[in-house]
Amino acid sequence: MKKIILSVLAATVAISPMAVSAAEAQQYRDQRQRTTVVRERPNGTVVTRTVVRQNQSRGRAWRKGQRFDRRYAQNYREIDYRTYRGRGLYAPPRGHRWVRSGNDAVLIAIGSGLIGAVIGNAIR
Repeated sequence: MKKIILSVLAATVAISPMAVSAAEAQQYRDQRQRTTVVRERPNGTVVTRTVVRQNQSRGRAWRKGQRFDRRYAQNYREIDYRTYRGRGLYAPPRGHRWVRSGNDAVLIAIGSGLIGAVIGNAIR
């Protein structure tokens, strides 16, 4: 019985990093946009090329409990909650601060970097 439990536990530990990597890869693929540009020249030849662009309008979707990394945040800066009090921001608890990521306000713990709350479209 111990051998079965240990083998299942070992398999779970070995597979979990691959699952995280696949999820990150899918998120990266969603952020790219492929566009095919077709142009016809005056002499009748057609020029076709594919352009890959990053979607700048779509920021990262932050969730409570995730670890916040400022490299992935758009327009990262600390914000004063008093400025946006009418949009749902409140005084941060001790050891937390509000930061901006795109149009979202994210409450993060200073020591661990974990997200405590996310208020979408709080900053316009």
